[in-house]
Amino acid sequence: PARRDFYWLRSFIAGGVAGCCAKTTTAPLDRVKILLQAHNHHYKHLGVFSTLCAVPKKEGYLGLYKGNGAMMIRIFPYGAIQFMAFDQYKKVVIKKQLGISGHVHRLMAGSMAGITAVICTYPLDMVRVRLAFQVKGEHRYMGIIHAFKMIYTKEGGFRGFYRGLMPTVVGMAPYAGFSFFTFGTLKSIGLAQAPNLLGRPSLDNPDVLVLKTHVNLLCGGIAGAIAQTISYPLDVTRRRMQLGAVLPDSEKCLTMVQTLKYVYQQHGIRRGLYRGLSLNYIRCVPSQAVAFTTYELMKQFLHLN
Repeated sequence: PARRDFYWLRSFIAGGVAGCCAKTTTAPLDRVKILLQAHNHHYKHLGVFSTLCAVPKKEGYLGLYKGNGAMMIRIFPYGAIQFMAFDQYKKVVIKKQLGISGHVHRLMAGSMAGITAVICTYPLDMVRVRLAFQVKGEHRYMGIIHAFKMIYTKEGGFRGFYRGLMPTVVGMAPYAGFSFFTFGTLKSIGLAQAPNLLGRPSLDNPDVLVLKTHVNLLCGGIAGAIAQTISYPLDVTRRRMQLGAVLPDSEKCLTMVQTLKYVYQQHGIRRGLYRGLSLNYIRCVPSQAVAFTTYELMKQFLHLN
C-alpha cells in the first residue's frame, strides 16, 4: 500500500523528467522554429539550416537556448500532468465501458490529457514564445517574471496569457490523440506479432513485456511525425496569436480563422502554413522518441509497471 500512496507523485516525476530531457535535446530547433514560423525580420529570408548557423553568430551559442528556462518551468508540470492525466483518463474511459475498442480509449485519453496539460501550463508557453522571439539588442522583456508582468499589465490581465489557446486546443486533440494512439497501436502490434524480436520483460515486473529501447525510439518517432503533420498549421497559428502584440500585423491575427486566412493569403501553404515543418520533423522525432523512452525507463526505475 505504501508504494501505491506515492503512485501519483512518482508518475508525475516520471512524466516531468521525460519532458525536460526531450525538450532540452531539441531546444535550439525550437527557438529557430519560432523565429521562422512568425517570420522574424532578422531571419525571415533564411531557411532552417542557415538560421541555425546565423543565431550563434548574431547572439552567441546561448542564443539557441533563449526561452529555455521558461520552457523547463513549463515542461516539467506539462509532461507530468499529461502522462499522469493520460493514465487517469484511460481508467475513467475504460470504466465507463463506452463500447469502443482499446485504440479509441487511447485516442480519447491522449487528447484529453494533452488538453488538460496545455490549459494548466499555457501562460508559461506564452512567456517562453515571447522570450524566444526576441533578438539580441531589441529586448522588450528582461526575463520570465518581467514578461509575466508586462503581458498582464499591457494586454488585458489574465486573458492576455491565453491568446492562441483556441488553435492550440483544436490542434492538440488530433496531435496528442494521434501520437498516443499511433505509439500504443505500434507497441501492441509489435509485441503481439514479434514479442521475442521487439520486446523484453520489464525490469520491475517480469510478467509485463516492454519494447526494446531502439524499437521504443522508432515507434515514438513515427507517432510524433504523423501527429505533427496533421496539426502543424494550427501550431503556426498559435505562435502568431501568442506573439500578437510583438508582431506588426497583430490586428489581422485576432482569431484563429483570421490568422489562418491571413497566413495563407500572405505566404501560401508551403511558406506560410507549413513553414518550418521540415525542422519540426527533425525536432519532433528525437523529442518524442526521447520523451517516450525516458518515460518508459523512469516507469521501471520508479516501479510504475
